[in-house]
Amino acid sequence: MQIVRVLFLISVGYLFSLKIMAQKPLSERNWMSVATGMPEEWFGTGESVRIADNLLLYQRSLGGWPKNTAFHRTLSDAEKNQILKDKDNQDAIFDNGATTTEMRFLAKMYGKTTNENYKNAVIKGLRFILEAQYENGGWPMFFPLKKGYYTHITFNDDAHYRLMKLLKEINDRKPIFSFISDQNLIDQSQKAWEKGIEIILKTQITVNGKPAIWCAQHDEFTFLPAKARAYELPSFSGSESVGLLEILMEIQNPSTEIKRAVQGAIEWLDAHRLRNIRWDNFVNTEGKKDRRLVTDPAAGDMWARFYDLETGLPYVSDRDGIKKSTLEEIGYERRNGYSWYTDEPEKIIKKYQDWKVNCIK
Repeated sequence: MQIVRVLFLISVGYLFSLKIMAQKPLSERNWMSVATGMPEEWFGTGESVRIADNLLLYQRSLGGWPKNTAFHRTLSDAEKNQILKDKDNQDAIFDNGATTTEMRFLAKMYGKTTNENYKNAVIKGLRFILEAQYENGGWPMFFPLKKGYYTHITFNDDAHYRLMKLLKEINDRKPIFSFISDQNLIDQSQKAWEKGIEIILKTQITVNGKPAIWCAQHDEFTFLPAKARAYELPSFSGSESVGLLEILMEIQNPSTEIKRAVQGAIEWLDAHRLRNIRWDNFVNTEGKKDRRLVTDPAAGDMWARFYDLETGLPYVSDRDGIKKSTLEEIGYERRNGYSWYTDEPEKIIKKYQDWKVNCIK
């Protein structure tokens, strides 16, 4: 039996090695790919410990992390010293999955190693999230606050969605965060989640008195759709609205207000499909890789990232902030450097079919 057990352990180790070898080297991957795409068996390895220790270095004094950083790189001593000097930088952010992604990584690592430093970093990150939340329930992009559009309630790039999902897992005592045992902290997390639901409902855009969808960011005082970067104008967002709907649809025994919010948003998305279109990648006359939308009867549907608030029509924009109807009307850089269209609403519309059977009486 002992020989069989040894052979079994060897085979498991061999299969794990094959799984790792089949993936791109970490040096060729971005941080999000490493943080969310590694097999469960990898967490707890020496390589994962090295990266987790990097995250401890990069965590800002207030508890959050900067974005667009290759946390998985091997750091020199000089780089580590500089990162330590940057501890008090006020660049902790919720955009692009920042802070929530690092917290999840460290929570997994604590589960594998029981290293108290990882646990404490996650708890510090949670306190940062709670402190950053507005009294109205929204979150800014940065905390401490930075002047400009960064102070708006940020749904952009699913920031609110990611924060709410994390809080829900803590409140539900999911295994990944079960080490958070301070009841006061758990109660605060529950209250923050409830406030986060309230602001989703308060910011939902209405059309002729009926709930529609959301903008990517809303003014933190008036709750109205707000502008961010020059090409991110006040609009209906076919992208960010999906995550907000998912949050609402996961609520058990939803109120009449929540049911009405979900129904209105789904109906709006269903009515604003761009039918039978797909991306076509090609080489343009300048010899550059380019892309365009083409009609294809065999293709599925897509939705625009932005729809005009007055007409309900989709639009794109260059850095001059002027709305255009087609990709061909904007420059190469913005045409290829931004997510103008998405098929994500399809999944939430399909999910709605089961939701309404269970929730609409």
